[in-house]
Amino acid sequence: MLGLIFIVLVFVIMGLTVVGLAMRSGHQATPSSPKRRHRLAMVGTGIVTLAFGLGIPALVLAYNAGNQSKGAPGGVELTAAQQEGREIFAKNCSTCHVLSAANAVGRVGPSLDAIIPPIPDKKARIRFIDDAVTNGRARGMGQMPKALIDGTDQAKVSDFVATAAGR
Repeated sequence: MLGLIFIVLVFVIMGLTVVGLAMRSGHQATPSSPKRRHRLAMVGTGIVTLAFGLGIPALVLAYNAGNQSKGAPGGVELTAAQQEGREIFAKNCSTCHVLSAANAVGRVGPSLDAIIPPIPDKKARIRFIDDAVTNGRARGMGQMPKALIDGTDQAKVSDFVATAAGR
């Protein structure tokens, strides 16, 4: 929202500057005035370019500052391992599965937001996810190959999905 306000203000200032220059009455008939106007236009263009090129990214970085990566949709706070699990999920699983916490919109596999929540116990959800990853699945339109990920990567993904799915 802050970035949008900044962009609108920059365009308003640019518009007012153009209108002001266009409506200036009179001109100086000295040989140096066209050069001076050209130099002024170049400086103005440079300032606007710096404002957009450096100012907007700086505002976005300062506003975001990586804070968004700690939370998943629904207000779920993620641990460092779960954040890594979300990244691994995005690389390996998001092309097939739907999971809103990872912004995954796959169309082949089932929506993990729909099938994980009915399991009440988190440890049971993790076992369910681990079994699916380890053994694969052959249901519906596609087939999930077994052992796409393993070891600590599998544990991080399972913990992330068990924590964030359906929230």
